[in-house]
Amino acid sequence: MPSPQNIEFSLPSPSRWGIDSTVAGRPLVSGTFVINSVRGNNVTGTINFRGTDIPISGYWNESTKQIRFDSPYAMYSGHLSIFDDPSIRARHFILSGSLVMKPPSLQAGERGTWIATTTTALTGPPMSTSALPPVGVFVTSDYLYGRARR
Repeated sequence: MPSPQNIEFSLPSPSRWGIDSTVAGRPLVSGTFVINSVRGNNVTGTINFRGTDIPISGYWNESTKQIRFDSPYAMYSGHLSIFDDPSIRARHFILSGSLVMKPPSLQAGERGTWIATTTTALTGPPMSTSALPPVGVFVTSDYLYGRARR
């Protein structure tokens, strides 16, 4: 298996992700994150935690696999990794990182973490950037595909 530094993959676009976050150590409601486009280094899409799509815009760095985007309520930064599961021919894309809530949110100034995942078909040989996926892969996947308990 190639080393993680030599694996070539990119942020899928357009794509729909399940997202889960915590702020100040407390879980928030899970939701969906949509990347509509990645043009050059600009990212546009929506994030939806409570039934309303909220626009996001941000920056993608292809060489470092880093993303940063803003909604009207929070600033997100994170890193893209992949986990391939050859037994089911699936590639899991995993975005994870930190967030800072901003006004007009009632939690303005609070910090937290987030994880978002999406899955595509594994079309080539398996390559992963980690030995095991974080548990968030399964939580967000369940939400994204309608298996989450509400």
